[in-house]
Amino acid sequence: MTIVSSEASQNVAFLIQDSCNISDTASNEQERAGMAEHAAASTSTTTARIVWDTADKFLRDIVEPEDYGDFILPFTVLRRLECMLAASKDEVTKFVASLGSLPPYLIDIAVKDKFGLSFYNVSPLDLATIASVDDNVEKSLQNYIAGFSHNIADIWVSFEFARRAKILADANRLHSVVKHFSTIDLAPGKLENTAMGDVFEDVMYRAFNKKGKAAGAFYTPRDAIKLMVDILIANDDDTLAGDSALRSIYDPTAGSGGMLLVAQDALRRMNEKIDVTLYGQELMPSAFALGKADLLIQGGRPDAIKQGNTLVEDLYEGQTFDYVLSNPPFGKDWSADEKSVREQAKKHGSRFSHGLPSISDGQMLFLAHCASKLSPAAKNGQGGRAAVVSNASPLFTGDKGPSAIRQWLLEEDLIDAIVALPTDMFYGTGIPTYLWFLDTNKDPERRGKIQLIDGTGQSRLLRKPMGEKRREMSRGNRETVLEAYRAFEDADPEISRVMAPQDLMFQDIPVSKQARLATRFSEDAVEELRGRRDFTEGHVAVLKALDGTPWNELPKSFPQAAKAAGLKAPLGLLDAVMKTMAVVDESAPPAVDRKGKPVAADGWKMTERVAMSQDVAEHMERDVLRFAPDAQWDESKAKHGNEIPFTRIFFVPREPRPLAEIDAKVQMIMGELADMFKAVSD
Repeated sequence: MTIVSSEASQNVAFLIQDSCNISDTASNEQERAGMAEHAAASTSTTTARIVWDTADKFLRDIVEPEDYGDFILPFTVLRRLECMLAASKDEVTKFVASLGSLPPYLIDIAVKDKFGLSFYNVSPLDLATIASVDDNVEKSLQNYIAGFSHNIADIWVSFEFARRAKILADANRLHSVVKHFSTIDLAPGKLENTAMGDVFEDVMYRAFNKKGKAAGAFYTPRDAIKLMVDILIANDDDTLAGDSALRSIYDPTAGSGGMLLVAQDALRRMNEKIDVTLYGQELMPSAFALGKADLLIQGGRPDAIKQGNTLVEDLYEGQTFDYVLSNPPFGKDWSADEKSVREQAKKHGSRFSHGLPSISDGQMLFLAHCASKLSPAAKNGQGGRAAVVSNASPLFTGDKGPSAIRQWLLEEDLIDAIVALPTDMFYGTGIPTYLWFLDTNKDPERRGKIQLIDGTGQSRLLRKPMGEKRREMSRGNRETVLEAYRAFEDADPEISRVMAPQDLMFQDIPVSKQARLATRFSEDAVEELRGRRDFTEGHVAVLKALDGTPWNELPKSFPQAAKAAGLKAPLGLLDAVMKTMAVVDESAPPAVDRKGKPVAADGWKMTERVAMSQDVAEHMERDVLRFAPDAQWDESKAKHGNEIPFTRIFFVPREPRPLAEIDAKVQMIMGELADMFKAVSD
């Protein structure tokens, strides 16, 4: 990902330098590759800056700054597609004309077979031709767009290209914009696909940064994606080898397709002969259009990304995949989709049948969906693996729905690892973020285990912030986390912990302390009882006579004393007398009520959380009884739940500095302040 200002081009190259290699070595070949990558990054950054110049030159005063990208991105896509088709356009146009009135889909197949092109354009126009005259620019541009093959027509619809062209035409700026883009060389010989992807990312970030934090909803920084892919394919080295290796990659929140492309590139670096098929679904029109175009540019299928609401309709229903990546929106309110989601949840075994989160935060719906799209375990060791971005709430949100989803993931042993990322890594938010890794066929040593990795300390400051993104994970940072994942041990408990699912399941057991009470007469007790209809002045003498009576004997002694005085002692009054005359007396025996049940001490009811992997009696002996020997608990009333308390698990207590050292430091500072005040007053 590049940055938003021309002054920071060195920082851009520094950032992108990590983009092509998953692992580090010290070889000269990789050093040369890094230098070449640096140069390519600089080229793509310069190109992106030229592309963005359109905004300052031609869009100012007619388009709001936050909408610049809505105009620049589609023209950038158009120019790249035009440059890709230029060399074969005349030949393709003649060939398509020779096919006559064949259905469009058959023409697409024929062009693909003969020229290897997934899309084409048969218009005699191009941007340079349109720019050569200044008459009928809008109409000419519409005719040019109409000349593209029908299988990419939805790109221009999703970009709202016709409407935006009209806005520019009405402001007498369309000709200038067309001319500007016609001069930018985006040919594959000038910019390879990866470099062109960097241009798209630069322009896209500039565009979405104008829109503020909304960019965080669908844009994931490359360093985070690379870490996701690093870990996702870490244990698949053996099965990825060979001439017949096949892999499918799916992203239900595809955005601009960045995750799909990074994963594809990583797999092809491991095996250049591997057959990778990409699948994505995206709701937002502009992101869908850019994603579809970028995948086409990278040689993908025209239908690799489909447009639609994943929560409402899974456009790949019935399909499962080898790899699933997703960065669902944090805190997404799914009330608009509630009816459909609840209907789906009623079907046993469906993607949402395991539980529903709060209506205000639907990210766990996407987590459950991703789990449902994983290929089942196979005998050859293969299975589906997923990497999903989340904020902290799915780790411990206590609502019934999220807890049920976690319980399902834990019981099915689907959670392979969870990685805590550094804060300030994403463009639209600085909150803590996590990566969930799911696996349907864990390696034998990882089965029945969950690895937690604290990667919060693995980052470096950016030279220039990019929105909320102030930190990045360098290649070295990512390698540290990857090595911890591969080691799969508690060797360094400050970064890696290996736990059993039962460690993350718990029962909340009510704990109380039995009261010890004595009976004391007081005027306050009498005043409180006078508010009752069944209490008379005659009862006052009875209460005085009972002063000092063992509290546990009141259920017998009070009725007897009242009867002797010719008074009634209904059960309600008895209970009130026992309550008002009770005072704490630690020398008294444990208190029981009139039914013989233990009475809990006031202010001493608590809940003790015990992991399911622990013995309750041992836990209470260790953590409760040694502090409160009279404590009691009722395991039959325990409430069960689960959580992944990342912060608590990785908390390392630090011994405070000695008080003498702190006092000496305070005295030194006070002395310095006194000297400063004296200097000012003099």
